[in-house]
Amino acid sequence: MEDTIAAISTALGVGAISIIRVSGKDAIKIVNKIFKGKDLEKVPSHTIHYGHIINNEEIVDEVLISVMLSPKTFTTEDTVEINCHGGIATTNKVLELLLVNGCRLAEAGEFTKRAFLNGRIDLTQAEGVMNLIEAKTESSRALALNQVDGKVSKLVKDLRQEILEVLANIEVNIDYPEYEDIEVFTNEMLFPMLTKIKKAILKILNESENGKILQDGIKTCIIGKPNVGKSSLLNSLLNEEKAIVTDIEGTTRDIVEGKISLDGVTLNIIDTAGIRETNDVVESIGVEKSRKMMDEADLVLFVLNNNDEINSEEKKILDSLKNKTHIVIINKKDLESKINLNDLDGHDYIFISAFKNEGIDDLKDKIKELFNLEQILTNDMTYLTSARSISLLKQSLESLNDIESGLKQEYPIDILEIDLKNIWNKLGEIIGETYEEELIDQLFSQFCLGK
Repeated sequence: MEDTIAAISTALGVGAISIIRVSGKDAIKIVNKIFKGKDLEKVPSHTIHYGHIINNEEIVDEVLISVMLSPKTFTTEDTVEINCHGGIATTNKVLELLLVNGCRLAEAGEFTKRAFLNGRIDLTQAEGVMNLIEAKTESSRALALNQVDGKVSKLVKDLRQEILEVLANIEVNIDYPEYEDIEVFTNEMLFPMLTKIKKAILKILNESENGKILQDGIKTCIIGKPNVGKSSLLNSLLNEEKAIVTDIEGTTRDIVEGKISLDGVTLNIIDTAGIRETNDVVESIGVEKSRKMMDEADLVLFVLNNNDEINSEEKKILDSLKNKTHIVIINKKDLESKINLNDLDGHDYIFISAFKNEGIDDLKDKIKELFNLEQILTNDMTYLTSARSISLLKQSLESLNDIESGLKQEYPIDILEIDLKNIWNKLGEIIGETYEEELIDQLFSQFCLGK
């Protein structure tokens, strides 16, 4: 990280202002070369200066320059931000001058990566920065801000500290067995400590499922046979004519997607092709996609026609949904009912009329109830949200179960210590206390340029 990096930190396009960020040991020196105004190498930290960006004697733009000296910056390095007039040509010209005079174009996420590598933030906070940029709802914004502020990191650090104290007790017994005044640390003493740690891990895991809902939304799949009103339901939920609706069976042959916010939680809704046996090649591909989407969804909305009896294919789908979160929606409630409700024993169901927009609020209330959204949104939102973090926490739980099994089989405590150290290291990977360089490169490559 000896070189000085630069990138455009605002979206390219026509706008009032563009910001170009420069970070590194030569940041001020390089910007000073192309700036006509005060000598930036002599100004105090965290000050703003008016002047012009010049190319030799030609004025390129009228700008404001923010100067921030190490270590009190985002990257902990000397940082300069050039506020120039918005527009692609002007912004690119200023960036070009920086690159010609000694800067390197920053990689995606490199400013945040430097903040992490320089100890300014940990890995969970870095992920929070990305989540904050991508937040689409108020709840996901609040969740990401808790990550950036370090509240999520504290959960993991506290857990690591408890494990460290247990490891210290074990190490003392192993290294200094000759000291009679040291309390012998037995398997019986280890068990209640592990129970406490396991309870804490399970609590974080359970709450992190809520975090994933807030961050990623609820993947919702609408399924059913052709012409039961799936597309009408999608349009009613979205309050727009997103999907084509006709009386012709098989109108929807591919997936149609849309998003709504349900009390601050995003529903990613997918309308699928009607599920039925068909010889039509194109339609059969759509049906196969529908079955796949059903398997992958967090929530399945299974639509039935109130005016039809439940057929054998629909009964098979009902049976397959028993272990999935789902709601059976009986559409066209204004028509004569031919459905035998006994076939729906064990299933939550709601009567609606998608065409008349009736029962949609009841459906939304049922979704809130199923995912306990009111409880989630009133909690402090201190959750892990990334699949990477949750996977590491689950691996830690597996190692903890191995230790409990070893205790029951009366394994020597120094053997059990190996798994306990593994848990401590796994938790360290979550916040970046331990990491592999390839992982860091991959994670930060997902960031936008200039951040």
